[in-house]
Amino acid sequence: MDLFSRKTIRELLKMNDARPIKRLGQRFLVSKNALRKIICSAEIKPSDLVLEIGPGPGVLTVEIAKLAKKVIAIEKDEKMVGTLRESLGDFKNVDVINADILDWNLEENMKGKSYKLVANLPYYITSPIIRKFLEASNRPEIMVLMVQKEVARRICAKPPDMNILAISVQIYGNPKIVSYVSKESFWPKPKVDSAILKITPFDKTERKLTSTEVFFKIVKAGFSHPRKQLLNNLSKELKIDKEKTRIWLNKNGVLPESRPETLNLSDWIKLTKDCELLLDS
Repeated sequence: MDLFSRKTIRELLKMNDARPIKRLGQRFLVSKNALRKIICSAEIKPSDLVLEIGPGPGVLTVEIAKLAKKVIAIEKDEKMVGTLRESLGDFKNVDVINADILDWNLEENMKGKSYKLVANLPYYITSPIIRKFLEASNRPEIMVLMVQKEVARRICAKPPDMNILAISVQIYGNPKIVSYVSKESFWPKPKVDSAILKITPFDKTERKLTSTEVFFKIVKAGFSHPRKQLLNNLSKELKIDKEKTRIWLNKNGVLPESRPETLNLSDWIKLTKDCELLLDS
């Protein structure tokens, strides 16, 4: 059965009274070239446990199952689960779970397990899912995600184009765009192109912060008005005297008149480490 055929997918869905649901952002991969790049990027070995989000009719799931020791496929759409099980046929190494990944207890279900994450993500939940896995105590070894092209670019941004999303990802891991994928590679066809994004999370020994709460408090304050100077944003949002804020910035090599998007990750880390007592005062 050729799962890369739009006709085959339509027939499978029809047999299970299923269809692509627009509000769930369901768009299925029909490009063998894109799938090969995803599989290659995930570096799947025979001993691997792979967690897949939103498998749909199983185009990607089948190929992962051929290579991995075990696959956990989490699908929110109950009718799509029937289609997925039919696509999987005789594969015994795939556990299909009907659940919403945002509600699924990651800490409990993956506790103590080494795993890789692979997903063709609906655009509307890209950021929450990335945050959920990067902030987890048991993060994946590798995350390979199909996301909207512009979102991938934002995540991989560098100064002078930094943004909160880029900082939120890069503080936990190293993101890289593997390849861009045309909207023609999906059915139904989306309005925009996608990208294969690979994120390699830092292990626990590479954690750069003592307090993520303070870090994000400072970053959000800095970006509260992106086109305004850091001095004004930080002083106002953190309720710190402007002159004390100026001294703090200068001490850490940051020009008070800088815009937040021009700072690199190490700048925000330095400001955090030097500001913890300041914020408590």
